[in-house]
Amino acid sequence: MLNDKLKNYLHLHFIVFIWGFTAVLGALISIDAIPLVWYRMGLAVLFISFYIAWKRFDMHVPRRYLWTMVIAGGVIALHWVTFFMAIKVSNVSVTLATISTGAFFTAILEPIWYKRKFIWYEFLFGLLVIAGLAVIFRVETQYVGGIVLALISALLSAVFSLINGRLAQQFRPSVVSFYELGSGVLFITIYLLARGRFDASFFQLQPNDWIFLIILASVCTAYAFIASVKVMKFISPYTVMLTINMEPVYGILLAFFILGSKEEMSSGFYFGALVILSTVVANGILKNSLKRKTTVKGAE
Repeated sequence: MLNDKLKNYLHLHFIVFIWGFTAVLGALISIDAIPLVWYRMGLAVLFISFYIAWKRFDMHVPRRYLWTMVIAGGVIALHWVTFFMAIKVSNVSVTLATISTGAFFTAILEPIWYKRKFIWYEFLFGLLVIAGLAVIFRVETQYVGGIVLALISALLSAVFSLINGRLAQQFRPSVVSFYELGSGVLFITIYLLARGRFDASFFQLQPNDWIFLIILASVCTAYAFIASVKVMKFISPYTVMLTINMEPVYGILLAFFILGSKEEMSSGFYFGALVILSTVVANGILKNSLKRKTTVKGAE
């Protein structure tokens, strides 16, 4: 019999594995990035609304928080659009290696957001991440467009995490997700209407696309988000951080086995990706170590 802590740890790895599979699904779905995100968010809102109705959660949110959720919804919509655009113009490996820089965009933005001092080692690690990106830029020149889009997506994910960090502490994750994803769908709908993109062909998808979209919206979006919040109540933030850093690794391995030769990269790419991932992990280890020392000193 597995104890509860191990069960939750394995569950977290399963969730991170699912997140890694998201990029592969993006490559398998044949439609463009914007319609893809519209379907993903719209179907996810539908699934989450069923969950909320089943649990009978209170949907009331004060107006000022509701507007924050609306803004966050726009940010997450742009994040996913640029994420899937990066996959379409490059590949899964390049996108996931670059998107892992989101942790350092967060490190840069956090002092501004929370009005605290910059930390010296975050600046140093940031330089190492830039070095890793420089290696990838140099050896994978054909994927520059995808790298730039993935960097924009990483920046947007950092902004979203800062906005959502406070909301998740005050409201149910499913309720927050409903309003944020619903807002994102609304913004994309307005854009598509303005561009005259809603025609009969927009809703005529290949059977495989429907299957992949339903998996993406239900398992990789609605389920993974709600389950991750539940698991995080039983596992330390440090363990969660280290595990989430496995997402690019899982995604790149899955892409290699599922998508084949398109995902074969040069040795220089893997070196640059390793520099980025190692730096992200080292940052988390050092931050956790310093936090523990501060806690011990405070208790003395």
